[in-house]
Amino acid sequence: MKMKKTNYVFSLILLVNCVFGALAAAAKGKCPFDMPDVKRPVIPAYAVNIRDFGGVADGGTLNTDAFAKAMKHLSAKGGGKLVVPAGIWLTGPIQFENNTELHVEQGALVLFTTDFDAYPIISTIYEGNSTDKKMAPLWAYQKHDVAITGPGAFDAQGQAWRPSKKGKFTEGQWKSLTSGKGIEMKNVWYPDAKDDELAGKPGNPDMRRVTQRPVLLEFTSCQRVLLQDATFSNSPAWNTHPLKCEDVIIDHVTIRNPWYAQNGDGLDLESCNRVIIKNSTFDVGDDAICIKSGKNKEGRDWKMPCQNVIIEGCTVLHGHGGFVIGSEMSSGARNIYVNNCLFNGTDTGLRMKSTRGRGGIVENIYVDNINMVDIKGDAFTFDLYYANKPVAGKADATSSTADAVPPVTEETPCFRNLYISNIVCQGAQRAIYFNGLPEMPLDNLQLSNSVFVCEKGAELQYAKNILFENVKIINSKGSRLVKNNVENLVEK
Repeated sequence: MKMKKTNYVFSLILLVNCVFGALAAAAKGKCPFDMPDVKRPVIPAYAVNIRDFGGVADGGTLNTDAFAKAMKHLSAKGGGKLVVPAGIWLTGPIQFENNTELHVEQGALVLFTTDFDAYPIISTIYEGNSTDKKMAPLWAYQKHDVAITGPGAFDAQGQAWRPSKKGKFTEGQWKSLTSGKGIEMKNVWYPDAKDDELAGKPGNPDMRRVTQRPVLLEFTSCQRVLLQDATFSNSPAWNTHPLKCEDVIIDHVTIRNPWYAQNGDGLDLESCNRVIIKNSTFDVGDDAICIKSGKNKEGRDWKMPCQNVIIEGCTVLHGHGGFVIGSEMSSGARNIYVNNCLFNGTDTGLRMKSTRGRGGIVENIYVDNINMVDIKGDAFTFDLYYANKPVAGKADATSSTADAVPPVTEETPCFRNLYISNIVCQGAQRAIYFNGLPEMPLDNLQLSNSVFVCEKGAELQYAKNILFENVKIINSKGSRLVKNNVENLVEK
């Protein structure tokens, strides 16, 4: 019997690896660059249940110790799977060990406590630079072969952490939000007024609770990571942040944040190598699928571009941008392939942004078969003056955005060799907006076989070697195409 069980487990592992191999091969088959193999984590068949370590699913009992004991037990056994059955499991942060899988079953909700003291301060990286923040509720550092699987959900209760800006709400929504515990200061609602004397002025919020807000999931310097089937929601800051990881597979997950969530990004993939993201849904308060690689000098010193990434079959609902590069991209990004995605009601469809001081080279970006509906702003925006004017996409390409042209240095961001095809946009405020730098224009962008139905047409500034081939822009207002300092634009 023991031999039969061993053979069964081996066969099951082999089958799963074959399935993932087939998925990876299918994605690679369409990829326009030589995509390296993405390795799946290896998790031993050994499995335990959180209840075996004292876990209680009543929504009120704190299970931090139970999760910690279970992970340590798995580590001592050489790894394995921790099963979380149906129920509400209140807990503090969960720290992963090597060769471990957290499996949340149908009906399981891992609810992270709003007790700020349950999250230790750690040194980490946020918005591209080193900082001290609270530990992420789902946290792994320098681990290998880690996975989160299953149809269950994680909720970080970000409403207890995030400030909210009045301008994002209707009068009724604002009244409802501010009816609970917290204080309002300068049209910003701070949900936790506890220890407000620490801010130096009685009545002011403790700003550390704002600046130290954790992301929901942070895996740093890890190898072979799998996120599959689960829902990740309501993060205090960004939602999911793989940082400096290799061999990452994100498959059929749901990433959600309230539409008004401050810094409520969905997925921020930062300086990672060999990544597949597929069949996932994003509905968030800021950028949805975002490529990053550090900020300014610190980021450039990493010398770790975000590279060899396939994004396929994803849906983005609310978000500031559907697919985004930047603005923290100082180590660069290259060999990115986005295919067969839907952006439904996002603020911007394709969004690429940076600014002087960042540096970094973004190149070999391929986007194909993207459908967009009801885009609030630009279907496709490229802006190298990000954060230097009120709102990206609001500038006029007929006016100058620079008084003096600085020399090109390592601090000058460079975007080149972008290949965009088969875009269909039904409804946007503006079809296309390119705003490069006079000292470093956008270089070699090819847009083909695309249709944009929008209010305004295309506005291009500081770009060169641009090809529009079979591009239809059906705009109801203004000119179809406005150009300023554009070299070698070819339309076919």
